[in-house]
Amino acid sequence: MKWMDEHRLVLASRSPRRRHLLTQMGLDLEILPADVDETPAPGLSPVAVVKTLAENKACHVMQQRRQAWVLGADTIVVKDGRILGKPENPGQAVSMLECLSGATHSVFTGYTVGHHTRGKMITCAIETSVVFKALTKQEILWYTGTHEPYDKAGGYAVQGLGAFMVKEIRGSWANVVGLPVCEVIQTLVSLGAIQFQGQKS
Repeated sequence: MKWMDEHRLVLASRSPRRRHLLTQMGLDLEILPADVDETPAPGLSPVAVVKTLAENKACHVMQQRRQAWVLGADTIVVKDGRILGKPENPGQAVSMLECLSGATHSVFTGYTVGHHTRGKMITCAIETSVVFKALTKQEILWYTGTHEPYDKAGGYAVQGLGAFMVKEIRGSWANVVGLPVCEVIQTLVSLGAIQFQGQKS
């Protein structure tokens, strides 16, 4: 896999999970978090929320890196129509896990890939369903006593200690981590940003 020009992909996110997912694919990154308001606008569907925020992040950074491909993304967890953000304290984390326990919820990630100078931009949203096992109070208290829940949408990390809670995933695992890698790579290829080695131009 190689870039079609001299510029790296600019990731408009400070998420270490998104960075890891992309670097393990061999992509060369510049990290430039977007300074935008991430408060969801009222009345929007989950898909509209993540697409809007992803596009806002990408467009903000595209103004600063006009000659580079930029990727913006946003992930939310939704249960029964309610968006679960990142818990700010143990009480919020406990409440979220009690809500998710023994039930199915959805993880939505919106992403935008764009290039200011070339006038190209694509925005997509991917949904993954996640089934939690029924959690005991002891399990919830143990997990919320770790570092993991507090910078994660929904208060858990499927790729970390939180894996013990996840009974089933329907759809993209990487999407639950924070970025649907399959779809993002496909978008980069379709835009002409990257090309697999040996692929004819």
